[in-house]
Amino acid sequence: MIRKMNPEDLQNVVELWLRVNIANHRFIKREYWLKQAAAVEEAMRDADIYVYEENQKIIAFVGLIDQYIAGVFVSNSKQSKGIGKALLEHIKASSPTLSLKVYQKNEGALRFYQREGFKIVSEGLDEDNNEKDFLMTWK
Repeated sequence: MIRKMNPEDLQNVVELWLRVNIANHRFIKREYWLKQAAAVEEAMRDADIYVYEENQKIIAFVGLIDQYIAGVFVSNSKQSKGIGKALLEHIKASSPTLSLKVYQKNEGALRFYQREGFKIVSEGLDEDNNEKDFLMTWK
């Protein structure tokens, strides 16, 4: 089930964000993600976040700021089961266009977004961790 995040979900969502980032971005030091967690938690308070629940447990979420996808995060044990696609379809239904950034080294996520119709429009650099990324859009 997909639903809008409630304030009481915030801690579970931040913990999921941290676990998924550490596991899927092994090219970035774990300490980087740990240092980012408090700022991300604060930013989540102002974002539109939709969670995917299974058996009353949050196993995935998508964060949206206006038309920018801050990220799609799916528990590692639940990846490649259509959950990320379902979250994207949920926000596509009410968005005329979407954009996001993905690290170039995150090849799995890059392939996923391309399968879902996102196109690379530019290359950039995340100056916080010196990793190259792509700006992608969907319309």
